[in-house]
Amino acid sequence: MTDEMVEDAERLLGISLPASLLTLLRVQNGGGVAERWNVFPTPVPTSWNDNHVPFGDLLGVGRRERMTSLLDAPYLVEEWDLPAPIVLLSGDGHCWVALDYRACGRQGDPSVTWFDTDAESDLVLAPDFESFVEGLTSTDGLASSVQPV
Repeated sequence: MTDEMVEDAERLLGISLPASLLTLLRVQNGGGVAERWNVFPTPVPTSWNDNHVPFGDLLGVGRRERMTSLLDAPYLVEEWDLPAPIVLLSGDGHCWVALDYRACGRQGDPSVTWFDTDAESDLVLAPDFESFVEGLTSTDGLASSVQPV
């Protein structure tokens, strides 16, 4: 990922991406998340599970045929009737993990929020992307009575 790609993405999305996200994307520009860090614990049940949400992949910056990226966020936000401004990080349409700029503004440091389009609900997961990454874990040790839907 180049500085030019970042500048183009920020211009297209109309936001500033968090430095901690850009650091991660410079190591690997999107893709699968290792099993050791593919869920985020939640203090309340969600439609996905009673104590966590999935984070199986991270969208990268750029365009590739048949691959979704951060650049697709404006279209997907409109398609799934999500609030703006947000930038989708991971999800499948029914549920998303996203950078949430609603409280901080487009140039601020966004929280990371879980959006459930079917339930029309959202849940703040972490105050910023760095805290979100630090909170990622695996399902090992997370007791669960509710299976994914």
